[in-house]
Amino acid sequence: MSDNINRFLGDTPGRILLKLVVISLFVGVVMSAFNWSPLDILYGFENFARRIWNLGFGAVERFADYFLLGAVVVIPCFIILRLLSFRR
Repeated sequence: MSDNINRFLGDTPGRILLKLVVISLFVGVVMSAFNWSPLDILYGFENFARRIWNLGFGAVERFADYFLLGAVVVIPCFIILRLLSFRR
């Protein structure tokens, strides 16, 4: 049973919990520095969807900007996570 949980989580539950605590702390500090709240993120998604709906295909350029902005954050996080898992 423990092996199945470890396989599903990718590591032991304790280590996963520690990683989630550290990442949550980091994200909380960054969000606090930018004075963001979780509702701000939801409102941002809502505004994005409304802009696409209201602007039609003119929003494709804005979509590309959002995609690149997100990729600047996500790709390094992915690489860091893969490097951390490569040590095993």
